[in-house]
Amino acid sequence: MAKKRPQTKAKRPQTTAGARTAGADGAVPVVGAREPCPCGSGRRYKACHGRAASHAATELVHRPFEGLPGECDWVALRELVPAATVELTLKDGLPEGVPAVTLATVLPMAWPALRRDDGSVLLGLQNDTSSGDISRDLADTLRRALEAEPGTPVQGRRAPADSPRLQDLLDPEGAFEPEVHSGFEFWVPDAENATPEVAASLERANAAAIPTVKLQGVDAAYWCETPEKNHLRWVMPHPEEQLLDALARLHAAGRSSLGEGTRLVGSFRAHGLTVPVWDLPSGVSAEDVEKPAAEFAERLAAALATDAPLTAEERRARGGLTNRQVTLS
Repeated sequence: MAKKRPQTKAKRPQTTAGARTAGADGAVPVVGAREPCPCGSGRRYKACHGRAASHAATELVHRPFEGLPGECDWVALRELVPAATVELTLKDGLPEGVPAVTLATVLPMAWPALRRDDGSVLLGLQNDTSSGDISRDLADTLRRALEAEPGTPVQGRRAPADSPRLQDLLDPEGAFEPEVHSGFEFWVPDAENATPEVAASLERANAAAIPTVKLQGVDAAYWCETPEKNHLRWVMPHPEEQLLDALARLHAAGRSSLGEGTRLVGSFRAHGLTVPVWDLPSGVSAEDVEKPAAEFAERLAAALATDAPLTAEERRARGGLTNRQVTLS
């Protein structure tokens, strides 16, 4: 289980309006940690207003992709899918000289972002971030990539605590339609003529990628193939407690499977959402589970609408599902 950290809704640190040396808007300027705090308290900045700024920069945002189109797919691409891309729509349109902005699960050499020779931008999603707010760090990387020289990667850094988040930069009405790839050839327009360093990184990434397919009939469900068995991992937007109750009702009634030989085995918890996981026989393909998944979605909707107390058997089923829950983030 991941370590628990404080959770926040990503509010900006509050400053003291009317502080003696604050700016006209009441904000206290940022200074060195050991310098006197500009608010005039007589304490060092790190022990005064610097504490709020530092706290805001390190707190874990429970649902960093909340409010973005396709939140469930953002979580899946961040945690579950090896190779995928999505065309992003910026709220203010594309800057001059930037023909496209594409979100990618992973970039070569784990670059946070890349400004291609043609001016287009690739933004990497599966990178370590410096603060507890993935959305703010990604937005900071994106803004710097839009201004970078063509043909250069963008390095990661801790985003300023008051900088915009993805929710501020992306069009809330824009489509979010992931394209899952079998490999990482999307890294370079001409893979055959890639530099030796990029070619080697591409080969290593392709060798490690688990075959993955996005289901078409339901939202944010991803089939994957492993040597011993296949799996379906389905990111769901429902409140966790309500979803676990519904899954327990179906599990206790013997209606939680996706067909013969399949089994609901537990769930992940990732970025504030719950991801139920099914084991599938190795011969069961993504196409084979399209219809069973759609039928399960109907059963789940009915179970979610039920507010009767859980029976003893349903409580036991819920306990078993909870005990097999793993926190990814």
